[in-house]
Amino acid sequence: MTRRNYRIKLTRQASKDIQKLTPKLQNKLKDILRYKIAVAPEAGKPLTGQLKGYYSVRLNIQDRIVYRVEKEECVVIVVRAKTHYGE
Repeated sequence: MTRRNYRIKLTRQASKDIQKLTPKLQNKLKDILRYKIAVAPEAGKPLTGQLKGYYSVRLNIQDRIVYRVEKEECVVIVVRAKTHYGE
């Protein structure tokens, strides 16, 4: 059985978040999306509470990527890509 990579879609907010990251972090984010999340989206940490159904992956000590998976469509939707620990 061949494993399909998931397509990555960004929300408007995630796109804004990515533009605020340093070029080094933008490259790291692209690698995480391409080689980790697109291949195995459930590899992220499942979130709880109001964000139940979403996953997160750390980008650095402060920032994280928050996303949800739409299995039927093989799509990962990135909703945030910046800090949630105060700005």
